Amino acid sequence: MSAPAPDGPLAGLKVVEFTHMVMGPSIGVILGDLGAEVVKIEPEGGDHTRRLLGSGAGYFPMFNRNKRSICLNLKDAEDLARARRLVEGADVLIENFRPGALERLGLGPHDFAETNPGLIYCSAKGFLSGPYENRTALDEVTQMMGGLAYMTGPPGRPLRAGTSVVDITGGMFGVIGILAALHQRNATGRGAAVNCSLFETTAFLVGQHMAQQAVTGVAPNPMPARISAWAVYDVFETARENEQLFVGVVSDSQWAAFCKAMDLSDLGDDPTLAANNDRVRARDRILPRVRELFAGFEREVLVEKLEAIGLPFAPVSRPDELFDDPHLNHGGLVEVTIPGGDATRLPALPLEFDGRRLGLRRDVPLPDADREVVLGEAPPAA
Repeated sequence: MSAPAPDGPLAGLKVVEFTHMVMGPSIGVILGDLGAEVVKIEPEGGDHTRRLLGSGAGYFPMFNRNKRSICLNLKDAEDLARARRLVEGADVLIENFRPGALERLGLGPHDFAETNPGLIYCSAKGFLSGPYENRTALDEVTQMMGGLAYMTGPPGRPLRAGTSVVDITGGMFGVIGILAALHQRNATGRGAAVNCSLFETTAFLVGQHMAQQAVTGVAPNPMPARISAWAVYDVFETARENEQLFVGVVSDSQWAAFCKAMDLSDLGDDPTLAANNDRVRARDRILPRVRELFAGFEREVLVEKLEAIGLPFAPVSRPDELFDDPHLNHGGLVEVTIPGGDATRLPALPLEFDGRRLGLRRDVPLPDADREVVLGEAPPAA
């Protein structure tokens, strides 16, 4: 098998992006990291996402690298014509505005049937076709209505996940749809309209819990109150304050190795605890011993022991601690410029091609930074 092109496996693919916030830009950044030439069309003055505060302050720098920027006023006839020319020369269009917004401007999926019949038109929305399709949605809205917030928080306290998990995962499904449509186009020569959504993505994410209900006949409890499939599968305190550690012992052989390495021979030699399901029933006996044991060790000592055994474990980390993670710093972070001109390192696409990570080809663009180049490459007006 031949190696991917130096600029990525999607080198040469032309993408035009009408997006804001997270879901749409996440589609574009994945395609851009994979080598596609992505042009982000922003309103005059730049995407409003650039100016968000608080938890939104990181949206733009995280999801808009490897793109070029041009600002257009789509209510202006000349700028609208420029936008149309860009789409007519593209392989893929991405948009995540309210249903019908681009159609009203003459930039809908059917408006390029004659001028660009091979166009893959990807719309990232709140809902797919059905009774809810015209509702306005956000990541948090669909986490609440799709059961994810219920499963994440303790009973009676629904809690959104700690990142824009539905926006990003929904964007990933958009990329999957685009790649499938491109493969189909290779055979048919025709483009396709690909829709991805927040609500249906949320349902897919909680599908395992729906299946659990179907299999057991019992509605699943929220994750903080669930009955785990394993006896030791929890977060534990260690000798130092604020240094917690997650540990999972998920097989009978791991249990034997764990007990031997941690001097718990009385538990390891007990035949009534040899099988996993018997240990689950004896959690109230096992967990207090493990908690007491772990509380006497500093976390780094436990990490060394658990790594030697080969058990699943994880220090409980904050996002800011990942900047110094030695594994991520082995090619897993790319340097980008953030608002104000400072540089930082943010996560790269979590893929390798033939052992090679896909890095930064273009820094996060300033608004309208690429106008002349982008318009110069656009097809001539009809």
